[in-house]
Amino acid sequence: MRLRVALPLASILSSQFHPVNSFAASTSRTASATSPSVFVFSSLLFHPPTSLTRAMSTDKQTEEGEFADNSLQNKPWTQVRRSLLWAGGLKDLPNAIPGQGYTGHSFNDFNHVDLTTMNDDNSDNLHDGSVQGIAVGNKLGPGIKIASIPDLGPGGSWSTCALGCHTNPPKDVAHVQFRSKIAFKLVWVPNDTFDTFVLVDDDGKLLAVGKPLDDGSLPSRREREKNWSIVRGGRYAVVAQEMALNSTRA
Repeated sequence: MRLRVALPLASILSSQFHPVNSFAASTSRTASATSPSVFVFSSLLFHPPTSLTRAMSTDKQTEEGEFADNSLQNKPWTQVRRSLLWAGGLKDLPNAIPGQGYTGHSFNDFNHVDLTTMNDDNSDNLHDGSVQGIAVGNKLGPGIKIASIPDLGPGGSWSTCALGCHTNPPKDVAHVQFRSKIAFKLVWVPNDTFDTFVLVDDDGKLLAVGKPLDDGSLPSRREREKNWSIVRGGRYAVVAQEMALNSTRA
């Protein structure tokens, strides 16, 4: 079985790569306009509720159409967002009923920016009120089953709420309700324009950098700023903050 990491800014990824307690997660499939492929890296070992089969998917398809190093750069947001969904094993279902597989909110607001994989036994977990700002119950199981791409293996994927991720340890939906690590989190960089995002793994290490084009569907400036406000002060904010500081020095 061969594990690979293929994400934008490969040179940065290689410098951030730590093989200990780490897995490569991939959603390789034949490329097309509606089925982009992105490979993500995340440290998921020793966290049983996380679906490691989904998080560590072997490339069984052809290698054609892999994302180039600029795959998240200067592309319309609609295309970039769809890539993020497929990277995490989620279908793009913008017209589904909320609670029945709808993923139109995924990465489209300040909060639903955590790509989380969980075992079947945990996908029906209900929220007990531990995460501030999240409704008690928060039943997501049926939608997870509908929206998850089955060929990644057992379990499911979801874009969970990041509220509470600034604490140590994180007290967000992924870690509390699903007792799972995240595969990746999208964080908007607090530069002058909030036009760049980073993907970081559960430890806060850099996976990729994106700078999408606004095709009319990009999350509003307010949403992007609010995204930064909920991660600020925690481990997931470190990379984005350093990038913003470096941009002011340039």
